[in-house]
Amino acid sequence: MSETDTTPLAPGSEGSFLRGLFDAAVAAAMPAAVVPPNLPPPPKGRTVVLGAGKASAAMARAVEDHWPGPLHGLVLTRYGHAVPCRSIAVVEAAHPVPDRNGVDAARRIMELARSAGPNDLVLCLISGGGSALLALPAAGITLADQQAVNRALLASGAPIDAMNAVRKHLSAITGGRLAAAAYPAALTSLIISDVPGDDPATIASGPTVADATTFADARAVLARYHIAAPAAVAARFTTADDETPKPGDPRLARARAVVIASAMTSLTAAAERARAAGVEPIILGDAIEGEAREVGAAMAAQALAGRKAGRRVLLSGGETTVTVTGSGKGGRNLEFLAGLALALDGADGVFALAGDSDGIDGSEDNAGAVVTPDTLARARARGLDLAASLAANDTYTVFAALGDLVVTGPTLTNVNDFRALLIA
Repeated sequence: MSETDTTPLAPGSEGSFLRGLFDAAVAAAMPAAVVPPNLPPPPKGRTVVLGAGKASAAMARAVEDHWPGPLHGLVLTRYGHAVPCRSIAVVEAAHPVPDRNGVDAARRIMELARSAGPNDLVLCLISGGGSALLALPAAGITLADQQAVNRALLASGAPIDAMNAVRKHLSAITGGRLAAAAYPAALTSLIISDVPGDDPATIASGPTVADATTFADARAVLARYHIAAPAAVAARFTTADDETPKPGDPRLARARAVVIASAMTSLTAAAERARAAGVEPIILGDAIEGEAREVGAAMAAQALAGRKAGRRVLLSGGETTVTVTGSGKGGRNLEFLAGLALALDGADGVFALAGDSDGIDGSEDNAGAVVTPDTLARARARGLDLAASLAANDTYTVFAALGDLVVTGPTLTNVNDFRALLIA
C-alpha cells in the first residue's frame, strides 16, 4: 500500500496495528542493533567496560559479541533485566528506589574506573534507570536518605531534569564523578536516551559528563515541589563544597559521549511501519512532557479535531509525569490513556496505545495499555468508574479488568514512552 491508500483497516485489526508500531519502535532501539555500529577503536592498553541502566546488560552482551580483543568490567541493571555475559559481570539492583545491591555495585564500578591507566579505554554503557541504580551516597548521606528523597521525587510530579539535579548532588558517582574517577584513561560513553531532549547530562544523571547544575539548583527543586528532605540532605545541600565536575573540568578532557538511540529513533521506525500499512504517520514530537492525564486530554482534542483529515496515526514520545495523591496502581502511560479515554468520551474511530519502551509502566507488570472507542462503555458495564480510578491513581485496576493491558516483560532497552493514536 502507499501512504495515500484509503483502504480501511480490517475491523478489529486496529489493536494489532498499534501493537505492531510499538514493537517496531522497541526493536529499533535494541542494544544489538545500535551498539555495534558505534563501538570505538580498541585501545593500546586494557578495555574496561562499565555501565548502568535498564539496558546496560544487553548493551554489554552486544559489546562482547563484537569487540575484537579482551575486556572485563561490571554493569548494573534492574532486577529482571540481566543478560548472561562472558567477561563482564552483571549485577541487578532495585529501581526506581535504590537498594544495597546498587550501593555495593556502584562502589565496585568506581574502583574499576580508578584502576584504569592512560593507555586504557573505559567504555561506559549508559541507559535510563541509572540514576536509581547507581546508589553510591555522597559524604554524609545514607542509603536511607537517598531512598526517602527518591520516593518523594517520584510522587512529586517533578520533570526528570529537576529530579536528577537533586540526585546528582546526593551521589558520589553521577554528575560526572565516574568520568573524573577514570581519568587519565580515555572514556567513551555509549548512551541510550530515555529523557526528553537527549541531554547526556540528564540521562542516568550523567555519570560520565559535566554537570551544569549546582547545590543551589537542588535546593530550589526541593522547595518548588515541597519536598521535606532528611536532615543530612538539607545539611549537605547547604554546606557541602564538593560540587559535581563542571564543563571545562580537566578530568573530563578525555571523555566523550555518544547518544546511540533515542525516542526519535523509535518514532521514525514506527512511522515507517505505519506507512508500509498505508497509514499516514504524524510525529508530534519526541520530548513531550507534562502531567500525564492532561497530556492525554490534549491529545484527545488533537485527534478529534483531525478526524476530517482522514486516516492517520499520531506518534509521540517523551516522559510525562504523575502527581501521586492516591494509593492505587498504575504508571504514567495508563494515566495518559485514562485522561485520553475520558476526553474522547467514546468517540468513534479513535484508538490508542501507550507504553514504556522498557516494558514496565511504573511498578507493575505491564508496558502500557490500549484504548478503544468502547473503553468507557465496557468499563461501566463492569461497574468500573475510570474517572474515579484516575483520581485515586488506580488506573491499572481498570485496564487489567478490561483485558487491555500491553504486557511484554522487560524489553532490555529504554527510550522512554511511546504513544500512538490511530484515527481510523
